[in-house]
Amino acid sequence: MKGDCGAGQLALPIEWRSEADFAEYYPGPNAEAVTALSDWARGEGQAFLYLYGPVGTGKTHLLQAACRRASERGLTAIYLPLDQPSLAPPVLDDLERAECVALDNIQAVAGDQDWEEALFGLYNRLRDARRRLLVSASRPAAVLPLSRPDLRSRLGWGPGYRLRPLADDDCESFLFQAARRRGLRLGREAARYILRRCPRDPGYLAALLERLDRAALSRKRRPTLPLIRELL
Repeated sequence: MKGDCGAGQLALPIEWRSEADFAEYYPGPNAEAVTALSDWARGEGQAFLYLYGPVGTGKTHLLQAACRRASERGLTAIYLPLDQPSLAPPVLDDLERAECVALDNIQAVAGDQDWEEALFGLYNRLRDARRRLLVSASRPAAVLPLSRPDLRSRLGWGPGYRLRPLADDDCESFLFQAARRRGLRLGREAARYILRRCPRDPGYLAALLERLDRAALSRKRRPTLPLIRELL
């Protein structure tokens, strides 16, 4: 879904994932962060939030889910992945017109003086306009390679939440939940077979279930172990 879809968004050519929804995210050890983001998307709780964690913990999913929820509530929301090469610092100009702004992968521009200056100015304008900002990074703000200490202080204006990978039991629960949403009858043996051979990355597992769903439909078969072995 593009960033210009829906009445509550500004028009920017950024793709939103169709599955980016809080209901599609299995919180596991990250329930506190999900609650904070859900409040943020409703215009409640803390106006500035900082989210960090390794690849595979769902940062992008949650940022897009928060923007989607805000948009559904009639708020103007914009999502920007700062690791996208086509973006330049002027893209942050006038973003204070949006009520909710989400900046993904801020570590991609850390150390770039032009980007840091633009981010510093955006923080100040959003605060003055009483807007809301959600930022994600791979690491805590304290250890990002920033050249501006005043930007680091801005990143700490609100709470920081560390996203943790799902444990094995959580991954299994995630598989069952995601399978039920697709109408797939996934047995415990099949789930454990998948987890023995696949990364504990919810995004990867969700994509695998989508492939499994398509294969089961096309062959009119249940998602049995032989079919799963074939896909893997």
